Amino acid sequence: MESLFDPSYPKAFAAFSTEHWIAIVILIALAALLYLFRSVIVSTTALQKTVKWSLLAALSLPEASLHLWYVLTGIWDPATSLPLELCSLTLFLSIAILLTDERRLYPLVYFAGIGGALQAILTPNLDYPFPHFRFFHFFTVHTAIILTALYMTWVRGYRPTWKSIGWTMVFLNVSAVLVGLVNWAVGSNYMFLMRKPETASLLDLLGPHPLYIMVEEFIALVLFILMYVVFFVIPDHIKRSRRHGREEIPGSSAGS
Repeated sequence: MESLFDPSYPKAFAAFSTEHWIAIVILIALAALLYLFRSVIVSTTALQKTVKWSLLAALSLPEASLHLWYVLTGIWDPATSLPLELCSLTLFLSIAILLTDERRLYPLVYFAGIGGALQAILTPNLDYPFPHFRFFHFFTVHTAIILTALYMTWVRGYRPTWKSIGWTMVFLNVSAVLVGLVNWAVGSNYMFLMRKPETASLLDLLGPHPLYIMVEEFIALVLFILMYVVFFVIPDHIKRSRRHGREEIPGSSAGS
């Protein structure tokens, strides 16, 4: 029987296999539950703390276990094992915002966290299938990144702004420059700045290197704008229109 911690596990991950679909469905179900019970969580301090610490555990424990696994199996390599992927950066930002409630971190967690982790879940750059340890690590931390952003939005009441979209784009570009320097120094490919991943991904549709990086910039900006308009601007407009309509009704009746 193959070890579920074996770095030379003989089987390979298959995108949109049964196990992959189950992971996607679990994400959707957890997000739906968080939304449906958001008011209950907000009004119950003990429940809010339970959700918060559950998210912290789902983010930190698998990630710590991953780096311990790298060391114990002798496969730690600065070219592949440093936490310099975008989702690794947003994972640490997610932990930080849960611990500190720092509002300046929220746009990064909301825009970059959801955008990057959702793409990762839909098109995983993953070599190991279920039930390998890396399978559970991958889907647990990426799901927790998304749920943390939703928790801060629906439960803690944080909101992005137009200005925070620009702040997130600055963060992404500064991170890319710094990670690019590491790539150049150690021969790595963090954030896929040097070449596309070997597994199928959305980058395959965006042209050759380095064109796809510039296209990614444009797509990220458009995605962030849509995430703000669809989930904040439009709902706010609808709420204002309904309030205005209710306020108009008494006056209209009185004047008729």
